Amino acid sequence: MRSRLVLASASPARLATLRSAGVGPEVVVSGVDESQVTTADPAALSVELARLKAHAVAAGVPDALVIGCDSVLELDGAVHGKPADADEARARWRAMRGRSGVLHTGHCLVDTGSGTEVARSADTVVHFADLGDDEIDAYVATGEPLKVAGAFTLDGLGGAFVRGIEGDPHTVVGIGLPLLREMFAEVGVRWTDLWRAFPAP
Repeated sequence: MRSRLVLASASPARLATLRSAGVGPEVVVSGVDESQVTTADPAALSVELARLKAHAVAAGVPDALVIGCDSVLELDGAVHGKPADADEARARWRAMRGRSGVLHTGHCLVDTGSGTEVARSADTVVHFADLGDDEIDAYVATGEPLKVAGAFTLDGLGGAFVRGIEGDPHTVVGIGLPLLREMFAEVGVRWTDLWRAFPAP
């Protein structure tokens, strides 16, 4: 077991998800420029962004297990990250309402002690409610859609606007626990051992 467990993400939802699952990582924000990654494949894009974040942090933390994640929404074959502004968030919701999209969440786990890396994407279908323009305007006005990939949350104000999902709900929040458990196993770490080694506060 490495001496440190590090989450390379500024996302409070990812940290809260890990803590709720009994795992308490350190947080080190990568600060990487996500615009340097360009690919038309949304699943591959999410993994490359996760890898970029994980490696940026891993370079400065020896003897650690580093987790990087990133999510993108696929709708009509196009890739959507965080909206640039309120107008884009409003247009995004008008396109999504009453329809379904696929949220791709990339995960990258780097063991800086051995140099081992495991990277995977978890994909979840999200069914959106058919919102009226007034509901969209009210939601965008809260500012929440501007902070998250796909312009929605499952665990926040946006939860009322998601009719259902097909897949792991944790993935929609931003970090897939079942997938992460499998990835840790690939680097020789049992998930249950993380509870003892890095207990949640």
